[in-house]
Amino acid sequence: MSYKEQIDFNRIPQHVAIIMDGNGRWAKQRGRERSFGHQAGAETVHIIAEEAARLGIKYLTLYTFSTENWNRPSDEIAALMSLLFDSIEEETFMKNNISFRIIGDIDKLPENVRTRLDACVEHTSHNTGMALILALSYSSRWEITEAARQIAIQIQKGELTPEEITDHCLEAHLTTNFMPDPDLLIRTGGEIRLSNYLLWQCAYSELYFCDTFWPDFREEELRKAISDYQKRERRFGKTSEQIS
Repeated sequence: MSYKEQIDFNRIPQHVAIIMDGNGRWAKQRGRERSFGHQAGAETVHIIAEEAARLGIKYLTLYTFSTENWNRPSDEIAALMSLLFDSIEEETFMKNNISFRIIGDIDKLPENVRTRLDACVEHTSHNTGMALILALSYSSRWEITEAARQIAIQIQKGELTPEEITDHCLEAHLTTNFMPDPDLLIRTGGEIRLSNYLLWQCAYSELYFCDTFWPDFREEELRKAISDYQKRERRFGKTSEQIS
């Protein structure tokens, strides 16, 4: 039985976040440059986005480029920025009724990349299907620090009091404030860590790690992760008896 046949389509996770890991190692295994792996990984993004939309996932957030990635060799960063510019295909979004969003410190991105991304966000804003979110120049510590700074400015201006700072208040200042927290976080490539990704938002997310490198991650792999997710009991700090 395929994993697609095992899935309960009434219990599809609303929000799936993915750490797309293993592009470089996938390329190295083939005796190629890391950029070759990133190119293959970009193709996987289109495949998984279309499958996620077909499955009924409402939000798909992909960890594309972290703030720490700016420390990589300049030639690799240049190749990644060029790939990012070239791989944004509005046709894929429009054909699948997918809207496009970005989270992260995008002011650090090259101007031509920002312009292209902003145009895609605008042109797909009326699509009513799944939202595909790219985390670009993003890290969770950066995001929480920025939220704290915004709250401090509001307090300084007298627009907010310390007593009004709640978890909901902080969430409203996060870049993810337009969507629910991830139900399922997937990391490919065999590593078992969160790497500064959606730390606040993943407080109660189900975590799924697999050894498959991102360029080899295909539809059945996504279905397998969702099938595994559906076998778990999500208690959010309560007992089994309380949620039954």
